[in-house]
Amino acid sequence: MSNRENPRDDSREDTEKNEERQSSESSQPERRRQSNSQSRRPRPSGRRRRSRQTEYCPDGKCFDYKDVDTLQRFITEAGKIRPRRQTGNCARCQRNLAREIKRARHLALLPFINVTD
Repeated sequence: MSNRENPRDDSREDTEKNEERQSSESSQPERRRQSNSQSRRPRPSGRRRRSRQTEYCPDGKCFDYKDVDTLQRFITEAGKIRPRRQTGNCARCQRNLAREIKRARHLALLPFINVTD
């Protein structure tokens, strides 16, 4: 009587082979993870935010719509308001700056756009 005649024997052999294959497969990713984690340097926990000191922030009102020379420093050549990253203003002063620039534009003290040829 050979092994082929008894189907139970075949199923036992198949399950043993599957178990061996699964155990060897499960150990491989663990080895990869360990080697990768050792070769990488640890991630920083987060970016440190440095406090931003506003370039132009006196006590009281930050900007005035009548002070066109000051407002023009915060406008690009195309006439757009510069972002906070470029101006270095705090959020409150940037909002006030935008409001005052819009007021000056409305009163025709500043152009809405600069047309260049």
